[in-house]
Amino acid sequence: MFLPSVHLLSTESTEEGSVKVNVVPMRGKLMDLRQSLYWILCVAVVMTVLFDTGLAEDKLQIGVKKKVADCKTRSRKGDTLHMHYTGTLKKDGSEFDSSVKRGDPFVFKLGAGQVIKGWDQGLLSMCEGEKRRLIIPAHLGYGDSGAPPKIPGGATLVFEVELIKIDRKEEL
Repeated sequence: MFLPSVHLLSTESTEEGSVKVNVVPMRGKLMDLRQSLYWILCVAVVMTVLFDTGLAEDKLQIGVKKKVADCKTRSRKGDTLHMHYTGTLKKDGSEFDSSVKRGDPFVFKLGAGQVIKGWDQGLLSMCEGEKRRLIIPAHLGYGDSGAPPKIPGGATLVFEVELIKIDRKEEL
């Protein structure tokens, strides 16, 4: 019995937090059932290692929820950003903070260490009016200590964010 050969090209995280495996068939090449099973087993081992060790959730994930047509200015380090956000725990979806509910955007200087590292990295190159979903691993959030009582140590955070306004000092 012969099955078409496939090459594993890459893995990528989806907006929902799952991992997508991209495979492409190689035309004109055939392999036997043993080879096919070997490659399937290899993919299974890689996926197991990723999920069991937490490697799949160890990186900042950025999903664009709303793009802005004709963006003139993108956020960069040193800009003062006015953001609306809602923060939840990935583990159970419980909300721990929201500027939207307060009706008052959060204002801070990007790249100055005024916010968690996941925000300083995940909000770069945004346009006014753009919305993103950030999935921030603990080491780019509040780490092993957390921010009690609402954010436990080691928590992965999910933020729905919207860039309301960029204030930029003109360069000399």
